[in-house]
Amino acid sequence: MADDATHPAFVLHDHRKPQPHLDLRLEEDGVLRSWAVPKGLPTSTRQDRLAIAVPDHDLDHLGYTDADKSIADTGWWEEHDRDERRIVFTLHGRDGAHRYALIDTGTAWLLHLTRDQG
Repeated sequence: MADDATHPAFVLHDHRKPQPHLDLRLEEDGVLRSWAVPKGLPTSTRQDRLAIAVPDHDLDHLGYTDADKSIADTGWWEEHDRDERRIVFTLHGRDGAHRYALIDTGTAWLLHLTRDQG
């Protein structure tokens, strides 16, 4: 659970196998909704990153590490907007807050750093 009991938690895992990538995990409905992000989080509003939906994980993965997986960031997240093809949210992590959109294109998900960071 998130430190702030009113907000759900998130974790970014730095996963080194089978290929280096980040795992984005958002707490929702008692599980961690999860996406593998092969090239890491976007650092510019001009970048879209492929985000591959993977099976939900148990909440105990919020603090999980092993020889191939470490925690890159953790904190809480808030949802701003959602429909059947898009989730707009802010990750409030160790190094501040960043707003993203996860967009379902029908064949894949894209992770986008939004222009509006407020």
